[in-house]
Amino acid sequence: MTDDERTQARTIRREVLGERHVAAGTSPRRMAREFERFTVEQCWGAVWNRDGLSRKTRSMLNIAMLTTMARWHELEVHIRGAITNGVTEDEIVEIILQAGVYGGVPVAAEAFRVADRVLETLGRGV
Repeated sequence: MTDDERTQARTIRREVLGERHVAAGTSPRRMAREFERFTVEQCWGAVWNRDGLSRKTRSMLNIAMLTTMARWHELEVHIRGAITNGVTEDEIVEIILQAGVYGGVPVAAEAFRVADRVLETLGRGV
């Protein structure tokens, strides 16, 4: 990955997840730095930087996949990113319901709790 590609990947990550999340993930520890490098290059550079899907669509897919995999911390992060990318609360509800049908009601129940918590911290939802 070139320096320009790495810069673009970091820019996309910052735009989707927000400065606060990106800054919070900065670590002096070697393992954390290696993982951050990997995710910047592979997730944000190799995939999120492609033209084939919009950021909104990618965010919607992430919500569905993270729900079915029961990855609650990452779901929280990506719900915030989805809001940034224009995914509506109504769309989040539909995505979680869809994931619940195929991934199971218990994961959908927890995903709704995560989504409510995120939306509340963003001053949204009821």
